[in-house]
Amino acid sequence: MVLVFDIGNTNIKMGVFRGDELTDSLRMASTNKTGDEYWLLVRDLLSVKGVSSSDVEGAIISSVNPNLNYTFEHMIETYFSFKPMTVGAGLKTGLHIKYDNPRELGADRVAGCVAAYKLYGAPAIVIDCGTATTFNVITADGELTGGAISFGLKSAAEALAKSAARLPKVELSVPARAIGKTTITNMQSGIIFGYCGMVEAMVKRIKAEAGMPNAKVVATGGISDIVNQCSDIIDIVDRTLTLRGLNIIYNMNRK
Repeated sequence: MVLVFDIGNTNIKMGVFRGDELTDSLRMASTNKTGDEYWLLVRDLLSVKGVSSSDVEGAIISSVNPNLNYTFEHMIETYFSFKPMTVGAGLKTGLHIKYDNPRELGADRVAGCVAAYKLYGAPAIVIDCGTATTFNVITADGELTGGAISFGLKSAAEALAKSAARLPKVELSVPARAIGKTTITNMQSGIIFGYCGMVEAMVKRIKAEAGMPNAKVVATGGISDIVNQCSDIIDIVDRTLTLRGLNIIYNMNRK
């Protein structure tokens, strides 16, 4: 059994794998807890699923939150008695990363692209709709050539409400019409359809620039379902893409 941890700016996603099967996925808040406090959460979450720490043979971490890296590495070494893998330089991924400085590329983006390439094929455009929205381009030859980073839907909605005194926070649900009749539906239309329009425009521009008109568009992240509701630009939604990618990387590098 293998544990995978995707440590983000807002949430930490944990997956439990038996071989290639994701048996459970769990979520925790990214807060400044100690390793001992996170261990109690992990232990209790595993216990609810009937998993003992003695069942776990390995772990792998991807992180875009450096403040928590040591915390999780220390927690795993202390309570599971082995050192986790960490996605970064030195690990095989099966992709040829063509960034000018590969160290700048987020580990979660690498994991998501590995899963998209291995599970769904290429050429592909991989979109992660999270705190930020990332676009990643994979050629038919397995080259991760570059991408783009834009705003996230939730962060944009929160910034709008914070910056304009008379605009409230709104539920992020797809409105029935683009032309709203209330402040709430006006905001939902502008935020959600505007965001989906950005995603559509970026995908079309990337396809044209990369010469990949038939590239599969694979989306993950909490907002991917919303984009899929109001746009036909996405071919595949896989909310577990990053976790699956981490497990694939672990299995490539296990001894």
